[in-house]
Amino acid sequence: MVSNETISVNQPVYFYYPLDNTPNFLVKLGQKAAGGIGPNQDIVAFSQICQHLGCNVAYQATGNMGGPAGVCPCHGSVFDLLQSARVASGPSPLPLPQVQLDVDASGNIFAVGMGPPTIFGHTSDLQGGNIVG
Repeated sequence: MVSNETISVNQPVYFYYPLDNTPNFLVKLGQKAAGGIGPNQDIVAFSQICQHLGCNVAYQATGNMGGPAGVCPCHGSVFDLLQSARVASGPSPLPLPQVQLDVDASGNIFAVGMGPPTIFGHTSDLQGGNIVG
């Protein structure tokens, strides 16, 4: 859980979800994003696991496409975070799975689900780690 009021633009917050070994990042992009939440619809979260070979994706405020991006340091895949982490370039065959977020009346943000595709290295039943409660 993180508060909408404590998040700064371009300062990612890293967390594990839905399993204790599946890293993700949440970030306030400063501009409206597909699937974004909050007053400006600019808060998004994605799996940090690249769909190409499973390396950890890094957040870049200004990627090589001019906007906020996820960049895989292993093989150069670039993901457009304004457009649901679609593949902008590189060998990744699929976008990063988007974490579904919800905001309560106090402004606290919670992860409530994962969008497709299935997280790299996991089957649809997400075995291999403990569920984050």
